[in-house]
Amino acid sequence: MAINKPAANSGYERIVLASAMASRLLLLFLIIFWRALLSPYDTSASLNPTCLIDPSSSPLAEQPALFPAIGSAIESSIVWDGVYFVRIAQCGYEYEKSYAFLPLLPLCISLLSRTVLSPLVPVIGHRAVLGLSGYVINNIAFVLAARYLFRLSLIILKDAEAAMRASILFCFNPASIFYSSLYTESLYSLFSFGGLYHLMSGRNSVSALWLALSGCARSNGVLNAGYICFLTMHWAYDALCLKKCVLRTLQVLITGAFHCLCIFGPFVVFQAYGYYNICSGRLPDELRPWCKARVPLLYNFVQSHYWGVGFLRYFQFKQLPNFLLASPILSLASFSIAHYAKSKPKLLLSVGFQAAAEDRNSAAMLYFPERASRSNIPQPAVAYSSRIQGGESRLLDRILLIFQ
Repeated sequence: MAINKPAANSGYERIVLASAMASRLLLLFLIIFWRALLSPYDTSASLNPTCLIDPSSSPLAEQPALFPAIGSAIESSIVWDGVYFVRIAQCGYEYEKSYAFLPLLPLCISLLSRTVLSPLVPVIGHRAVLGLSGYVINNIAFVLAARYLFRLSLIILKDAEAAMRASILFCFNPASIFYSSLYTESLYSLFSFGGLYHLMSGRNSVSALWLALSGCARSNGVLNAGYICFLTMHWAYDALCLKKCVLRTLQVLITGAFHCLCIFGPFVVFQAYGYYNICSGRLPDELRPWCKARVPLLYNFVQSHYWGVGFLRYFQFKQLPNFLLASPILSLASFSIAHYAKSKPKLLLSVGFQAAAEDRNSAAMLYFPERASRSNIPQPAVAYSSRIQGGESRLLDRILLIFQ
């Protein structure tokens, strides 16, 4: 009897979604269990002075909550970076060091707390609702990120079972706590995986939008422009050197540059926003040091001045326990890169411009689609992509097998 591949792939996707939700429930249980046994190391949850910009949003101006114990339990879980995200959602960017935290998560928290969860404000209190909004957003974003990782892995690996295993490992990864806490990892993963999935599916403009949103969540989202730069580089080379078409080359370069600007845009605009709030309209002797720089970059100054973060500054002897803690994942990543480099040295060292004979067919799917036959494409991946996108997978032919 013939196997229905799209149906089988849907079954794998349901397993991934179930695993993602199960991992969040398990993590929630572990958080509650350990917090009941141990006192929190960080005690910043109680830090919540009156808002400087909008005093009316301060908890002091609110009516007493109907169930203060529940609200207090939620507020006590707002620690570490979560204090800043909730504070920004509640009061805006009041302090210079607040600008180390990009606005996507605070904006989402503020929106959800003012709409869907607003009826809970009289029940558990405003700040508790802000914290709860962050938890809801991040856990939903994590489940969706796992789904997009599965779909992306299916296109790249061309093996539904392997894609499922990779996605389940993501659901139970060692840093899983950050994806369910008031951090930006979940939103960043969702828009990064989603952006790459759309890029691999031929939706370049949609991909640029998603990757730009990843840059609204975390500053390193701007590095996602590298994926578009990589494809643009090869398409331009193909148009100029192989097809001798200057007009097509200019079109590829302009489109790629525009998409990259879209990805860099949110971070640049946010820096301009910080400059306007902190530096604009002040006397020279009132300006902060970074305001006088030739390129006034607030983010780098805040990270260095308040947290001592900078290039290679983390490599200190006192951080040795943290490196030991990360050594299993670092070792796995290093061995994987070494294995790939040993198996496909020419493809790796030439950034795809040169390839061994056995790699040429796979590389052609990305760089020279007109030379590749559709019969070479693994049918499960094509059928699945067509099913979930309504047939919009023509450019998938160009990029399958690049990582094979």
